[in-house]
Amino acid sequence: MSEQQEQAHFSIEKLYVQDISLEVPNAPQVYLEREAPEIELQLQTGSKALDDGLFESRLTVTVTAKRGDMTYFLVEVVQGGIFQIRNVAEENLGPILGVGCPNILFPYAREVVSDAVNRAGFPPVILAPVNFEALFMQRQQEAAEQGEQRPPEAPLQ
Repeated sequence: MSEQQEQAHFSIEKLYVQDISLEVPNAPQVYLEREAPEIELQLQTGSKALDDGLFESRLTVTVTAKRGDMTYFLVEVVQGGIFQIRNVAEENLGPILGVGCPNILFPYAREVVSDAVNRAGFPPVILAPVNFEALFMQRQQEAAEQGEQRPPEAPLQ
């Protein structure tokens, strides 16, 4: 094998919004509220092999704004990407798919969330940066504690 064939390769082939959902279940009453809602953020990542050296990675961001029992809005965005990853050792593939790809996808998902919330008539929600490395390590530790031998990166469904 030549040196060029053995060199690790990573590239972004395509970034896309796979799904977006916005609900304002208590409109129009919610627009009369004066108190700011509490924002809850949930993240989920997943990946799967598509073809030789091609992988799909998805980041699902769910943001819920509530005050007591009243939901102001709920927005969910599934930001996807197709990545070319070649000549990478198997033990390094998990961190690339579980940390590197979500780090690339997050700013795009954050923009879509902010825009959707703004279009719904609310002030934009600016999500704070996320430490995907810490989340990945936490999932690895939880899998090890449960005695699981599967890769810590969740597969796509």
